[in-house]
Amino acid sequence: MKPQRIVVVGAGHVGLYAALRLSKKLSRRRAEVVVIDPQPHMTYQPFLPEAAAGNISPRHSVVPLRRELKNCRIVSGEVTNVEHARKTVTIQPIEGPSTEMTYDHIIVAPGSVSRTLPIPGLRERGIGFKTIGEAIYLRNHVLDQLDVAAVTPDPAVRRASLTFVFVGGGFAGIEALAEMEDVVREAIGKYYPELDQDEVRFVLVEATKRILPEVGPEMGAYAARELDKRGIDLRLDTRLESCVDGDIVLAESSRSGKPQDNPDDGERFRAETLVWTAGVKPSPMLDHTDLPRGPRGHVTCAPTLQVVDGDRVLDGAWAAGDCAQVPDLTNPGAYCSPSAQHAVRQAKVLADNIRSVILGFEPENYRHRYVGSVAGLGLYKGVAHVYGLKVKGMPAWFMHRTYHMSRIPSFNRKVRVVADWTLAFVLRRETIALGQLHAPRDEFTHVTPPVRETAGSR
Repeated sequence: MKPQRIVVVGAGHVGLYAALRLSKKLSRRRAEVVVIDPQPHMTYQPFLPEAAAGNISPRHSVVPLRRELKNCRIVSGEVTNVEHARKTVTIQPIEGPSTEMTYDHIIVAPGSVSRTLPIPGLRERGIGFKTIGEAIYLRNHVLDQLDVAAVTPDPAVRRASLTFVFVGGGFAGIEALAEMEDVVREAIGKYYPELDQDEVRFVLVEATKRILPEVGPEMGAYAARELDKRGIDLRLDTRLESCVDGDIVLAESSRSGKPQDNPDDGERFRAETLVWTAGVKPSPMLDHTDLPRGPRGHVTCAPTLQVVDGDRVLDGAWAAGDCAQVPDLTNPGAYCSPSAQHAVRQAKVLADNIRSVILGFEPENYRHRYVGSVAGLGLYKGVAHVYGLKVKGMPAWFMHRTYHMSRIPSFNRKVRVVADWTLAFVLRRETIALGQLHAPRDEFTHVTPPVRETAGSR
């Protein structure tokens, strides 16, 4: 009997966990699991703030696919088209021409990308916070700005270098801001006698009137008060109007779209750092599929995680995670939130359902009541709202670390992360900028002379 081919598009939380479970639950005689992703690793995104802050090594926040998925076939490439009518995916490998691959089942889990807006200057000046590369870049950029501020004789350049703007008051924005504020405060206190803490300005821009809605209004308000005590400038009900050449313009969100809006009406200041964490949207890869999608671009799913077109279930098509619109059976009329908590659990149910279908059984519905959330607010600080229990301060920070350490795949990564944290208790945090990582060939090309054309070479 020929094994059925299961193609997994994307190796994020859903893709990796589903592929790992399928490879354990189904023998190679039953199924071939193929994982397609441009990156050779899965990024555990909740650890990006800690990686940016230097609390853990960036390499320890990613999971190598070939090490973890030993019984799967790994294809390093990008899916450029899914034609489910023919059960075919088109793959653009890292090198060479594109190829087609047929499948019996497909798991569509490319995840999400940053949800950006057509704001003047954002494309040129903004820094995202979705990938390990962006986390490393942010760390190096922030530390570079301290070096600039320490030596410049220009007060305006100094102020702009010490002004850090974060847009978005969700998990990613708050945790990244809090960790980087810790880094800057510690670095100035220990290594930059030329700089004063009072010169540093961290600004959080949030379009709504609250932060961290996932932990509830009470814990969100507590987090806002704690950030305010640290001198962080919280701009709630505020939107970013423009950031051309580092010239930040803010305006009240409540006035959005009104005829009297004028960029000159808002506050204006300069900042050399602008981090954008204002939400996510489904991967644009979905635009190149024939799968049905909801009003916000998500793949429409049944509670079984099978892709549906109206009331019709598409044979062999499955989706979950950030890119999927999955009904929340614990909250009728709502859909599961795009969180790692749902993604990991959906991956398990999805893998079990594919196995059931292959073996001739009926798939089961995904049902999970959201247990709550935890968020870090920097070293030894956090908030949590779990199973109705509200926790803050160091206990919440400990819960945050413990939960995410338990969720990152592989024993190897768990050990390395704990080792990093243990060393951080006894050794000082590294505050070294390695900006050359982002343009490693510049120095070499600068000292290498060009080849001059000669008459014989023409």
